[in-house]
Amino acid sequence: MELHELAPVMGSTHVGKRKGRGTATGNGKTAGRGHKGQKARSGGKVRIGFEGGQMPLARRIPKRGFNNIYAKPLTAVNVAVLNAFEDGATVDAAALIEKGIIHECKYGLKVIANGTVTKKVTVKAAAFSASAKEKIEQAGGKAEVV
Repeated sequence: MELHELAPVMGSTHVGKRKGRGTATGNGKTAGRGHKGQKARSGGKVRIGFEGGQMPLARRIPKRGFNNIYAKPLTAVNVAVLNAFEDGATVDAAALIEKGIIHECKYGLKVIANGTVTKKVTVKAAAFSASAKEKIEQAGGKAEVV
């Protein structure tokens, strides 16, 4: 085999469409651009979000309040899941992941007061709701802010 005999594999390359080369090609005359209008003109483009002069969706939707784009959302855990641990155990994000209660804890853990706790456990989390802290302490456990 010589260099001049090399060719691409059959079907791996495509011949580009030749626009505006006569009506017989199916892409003649208007060259697939249709008749008139902004997109038929040379340089005729429409910017992103433009809706033909109609008030764009981004401006029609009400914008209220403040959304902190730098917020680091805490992973919420109910007090009821603490019953999965033994008395005297230390519960933190790693222990919850190990038990399969949560899948990941990217920015920290927050314990909220949904349910009841019966075990005496030491809970280490970034935040506690006031009633969750109260429930843990009533059961004889400790709520430590890490």
